[in-house]
Amino acid sequence: MKRIIFTLSLIFTNTLTLWAQDKIEVFPTVPYDRFIIFHTLAIFWIAIIGLIIIIRMKLKEIERIQKMGIDKEEKDIPLLD
Repeated sequence: MKRIIFTLSLIFTNTLTLWAQDKIEVFPTVPYDRFIIFHTLAIFWIAIIGLIIIIRMKLKEIERIQKMGIDKEEKDIPLLD
């Protein structure tokens, strides 16, 4: 019985959108505006990929420095007093 009620409520909620009279535009209909949106999205994703590449390069540089041992203090270095 619960399954039937759930199925009927699901069908009813899906058909509610068909009864709506005004269709709301969510994407611009002018081709120039679409071009601007796609252009901006392309630049955004290129920037995100670029940031990921820069972070990966910095992490590899940090690993290389740690392997060389440059970041460790050496105890036998003479100090200028």
